[in-house]
Amino acid sequence: MIDQYLRRKLDRPLARCAAAIDIPSITPDRITGVGLALGLGSAVTAGLQLWWVALVLWLLSRLADGLDGPLARRRRAHRSTHDDAGAGGFFDITADFIVYGSTVVGVAIGASAAYGAPWWPFLLVLLAYYINGSAFLAFSSIAERSGRSLDDGRSLSFLGGLAEGTETIAVHALWLVFSAFAWQIAVVWAAVVAVSSIQRIVAGYRALQ
Repeated sequence: MIDQYLRRKLDRPLARCAAAIDIPSITPDRITGVGLALGLGSAVTAGLQLWWVALVLWLLSRLADGLDGPLARRRRAHRSTHDDAGAGGFFDITADFIVYGSTVVGVAIGASAAYGAPWWPFLLVLLAYYINGSAFLAFSSIAERSGRSLDDGRSLSFLGGLAEGTETIAVHALWLVFSAFAWQIAVVWAAVVAVSSIQRIVAGYRALQ
C-alpha cells in the first residue's frame, strides 16, 4: 500500500549504498543469495524460538533484498550489462517467495512449540500468499506478452494492493517481536493479504481487457 511512497524516499539512499558496494566481487546475484541465506536463517531461528536473532536476520535479509536491484540497475546504466537482467530478476523474485514462505513456517513451528499456537492461521497466510503471488505473476507474464506491462524499474510488472512488500516486512517483524501473539497476528494478516489478492485479481483483469 505504501511501497511506491517508500520507493521514492529510499531510491537515493539505496543508490548511494549501491555505489559504495559497487566492486567486482559483489554482484547483485550474490547479494540476492545472501538475502536468501539470511531469510532462511531467520526461519530456522524462529523455529528454534530464538526470536530476536530471527528478527535481526529477517531485517538484514530484507536490506539485502533492497540493495540487489539498485546495484543491478547501476551496473546496467554505467556498464551496459543487460545480459543478466532477466536472470537476476528471476532469482530475486524466486528468493523472495522462498524467504516469505519459509519464515511463515518457521514462526508457525516456533509459536506452536513455545505457546501451543494453532497452525491454521499460518496455513491461511500461506494460502493467501499463494493466491496473491499467482495473481501478480500471471499478470506480469501476460502483460509483458500483450505490451501492457507496468514499468517501475523492477523486473516484473507489479499491481498495487493493500498488502505489499513494506507491510509484509513489518508484519513478519511484528510476529517475531510479539511471538506470543503470532497466530492472532497471522489471522489478521491472512485477511489483509486475501483482500489484497482480490484487489490484484480485479485490477489485473480490468487492465488486460
